[in-house]
Amino acid sequence: MRNKTIRRLILAAVLGSCATFLGTPAVAAGPTVLKISHQFPANTDFRDQLARKFATEVEKRTNGALKFQIYPGSSLYKAGQQFDAMANGSLDMSVYPLAYSAGKLPAANITLMPALIRNYKQAYAWEDAPVGKWLEKYLEDHGVVIISWVWQAGGVASRDKPILVPADVKGLKVRGAGKMIDLMLQGAGGALASFPSNESYNAMQSGVVDAIWTSSASLMSFRLSEVSKFVTTAQDHTFWYMFEPLLMSKAAYDKLTPEQQKIVKEVGHSLQKFSLEACLKDDAKLADVYRKSGDKVLTMNEEQFNQWKAVAEKSAYKNFADHVKDGANILKMAEAVSAK
Repeated sequence: MRNKTIRRLILAAVLGSCATFLGTPAVAAGPTVLKISHQFPANTDFRDQLARKFATEVEKRTNGALKFQIYPGSSLYKAGQQFDAMANGSLDMSVYPLAYSAGKLPAANITLMPALIRNYKQAYAWEDAPVGKWLEKYLEDHGVVIISWVWQAGGVASRDKPILVPADVKGLKVRGAGKMIDLMLQGAGGALASFPSNESYNAMQSGVVDAIWTSSASLMSFRLSEVSKFVTTAQDHTFWYMFEPLLMSKAAYDKLTPEQQKIVKEVGHSLQKFSLEACLKDDAKLADVYRKSGDKVLTMNEEQFNQWKAVAEKSAYKNFADHVKDGANILKMAEAVSAK
């Protein structure tokens, strides 16, 4: 009897130890916290609002299993560092101007190709077109997943003269935001300056640059109306459309459960309507903001647009086709997307 009692006590002790040792998985795991970094001002810029809306909705739909920390204004990573940080898994997400990575990923230049896109309908049609499927695979092969497609039109703020046609940039120091735009501006006689858009105010104020092309949102959120005298908006025609999607590190995406991946993709896609509406509002609001600052506001017509396209075809398009792997075919796929 005594031996049986001892055996029971030993067995209970062993089982108790195992329960303690194995108890960790039984405890509910804490939420997964993902970091979203971007270069844009907090709250006032729709790209920051996009990140916040995404975070709120995904957290809600996952019942708090996914949470987010948002770092606006390059407070976590500098603008040009974000893609590499996502690709190597040290950053989870970013609202990111993809052409910034074209130094390492030359084919990304197609997402800021001058006069390639004529309107938002054509831009957003990329998602379901062959060029969009190619772009998704291209980015996934480099460690990044597209979560929300975002396209922005842009215009140009200038210090000393209005800019409508290629001849207007001759002799000016200009910033186009991407290699292909810069090649076109150089082809028109401009001298190039290069820096992230969040450094635009100081560059314009100090005279480092005479004219800056960037998105309508950035033309306002970086307060360029205070240091310029002219603006050409995107309301009629513009050669400047840039892909600035919400991206996720593939390493982070692959760690999510299938249900979480589904939610992330669904929420990202649902916010494309918000992004488009925000861009259209910014394109319209831009004229009012600059007019109130005393700037002269201009719009480009189709004949002027065609002058830029002619310069782009001889410079940017030729360079892309000649120097980017499969560049001619990528360009052909992009041009096949209808603007009607």
